[in-house]
Amino acid sequence: MLTRRKTLGLLAATPVSLTLVPTIALAREPEVFQNPVAINAIDPVGYFEQQKPVPGSTSHTRNWNGAEWHFANQSNAEKFASDPETYAPVFGGYCAFAASRGYLAPTIPEAWTIYEGKLYLNANLRAQELWREDIPGNIAAGTKNWPGILG
Repeated sequence: MLTRRKTLGLLAATPVSLTLVPTIALAREPEVFQNPVAINAIDPVGYFEQQKPVPGSTSHTRNWNGAEWHFANQSNAEKFASDPETYAPVFGGYCAFAASRGYLAPTIPEAWTIYEGKLYLNANLRAQELWREDIPGNIAAGTKNWPGILG
């Protein structure tokens, strides 16, 4: 029997369910490289050249793969323009650990790894730690999951 208490409980639960649906739908339709400015406006070349996240500048930008990329200087912008696949992060700039688990997560500049010449970003330092426990296995899982994540 449906009582007033049960009915109110069902109605109270409905807004929670509705707020979760858009989040799931958005996770299925990612904007690769977190448009419109890729990877939090951090210079991707800086990870390779300075071994750290280096803030990019609106004075040195390039458009590639549907996103605007910021660079610390003109030299880095030119390096990227000549070979963007070398410098752009794997998994569209989203968290590599999350991709290995089958979902998307935004990243922070401080959680990163260069492995076999490729840049991988993570959502936070804990995700980076978990990612580094089995980088080859996580890459394989992320690569397998990536087409499904993109929907």
